Formats: sequence, structure tokens, C-alpha cells
Amino acid sequence: MLEALKEEEIVNKVGGRFKLSTLIQKRLVQLNRGSRPLIENAPENKMEIVLQEILQDKIFLSSAGELALVSEQDDGDLLDMDSLEF
Repeated sequence: MLEALKEEEIVNKVGGRFKLSTLIQKRLVQLNRGSRPLIENAPENKMEIVLQEILQDKIFLSSAGELALVSEQDDGDLLDMDSLEF
């Protein structure tokens, strides 16, 4: 899965290498603080979890540069994950 970082698909999906590294860092901090994975059958490796969440369009950076997710139960509303407490 880490090979996904070498692909341009994930870089283009996020909007560039800087945004990708920022998104990965912010999400890894949340996972390390106890946040639950947003994907089913999550692997043990937290980096792989983050990459799968990105590829499955579960997380992204908002226009303000904050980590956000698409809430499936709220008709695609955006949630600012940086403001949530875990």
C-alpha cells in the first residue's frame, strides 16, 4: 500500500505533495491519539489506514487547510475533524 505514495493518482487527488504530506501528518496524529479508522477491515499499519482513507475519499484537507471528512449520514456534509475531540 505504501507504493500508493509513489503514484501520481493520490498526489493529484489531494492537490499536491505538500497537501498530501499535511493531510497524512494530521490524520496520523489523530490515529495516534485514539481516533478510530474510517475504513472497514483496517490494517494494523496506521500509514496504510491513512492512505486507504484518502483513496476512498473519506478524508481531505478543507480550503482552510484543516482535516475534514465527508459524513455519509448527513448527505455528504463536511465535518472539520480538527475541531472534534477524541
